[in-house]
Amino acid sequence: MPLISMRKMKVNQKAIVTSVQADGPLGRRIRDMGLIPGTEIQVVGRAPLHDPVALRLRGFTLTLRNSEADFIQCTVEDTP
Repeated sequence: MPLISMRKMKVNQKAIVTSVQADGPLGRRIRDMGLIPGTEIQVVGRAPLHDPVALRLRGFTLTLRNSEADFIQCTVEDTP
């Protein structure tokens, strides 16, 4: 399974968060939103200019700026 930055994921693609590479307040904020290693996510949409990205995880929808998504590494599921 390939490892990519969340920013590079496509709409409707599912993945598992493997690491959050941000430190300090930004890293804490990302983890407080539920994006911790082992969390299953799905990209459900993107704004017209591709920023922000909308994610579905743990039963709710979350939006992240691409600058935040760059710090999150994911293992994507194989797509048919």
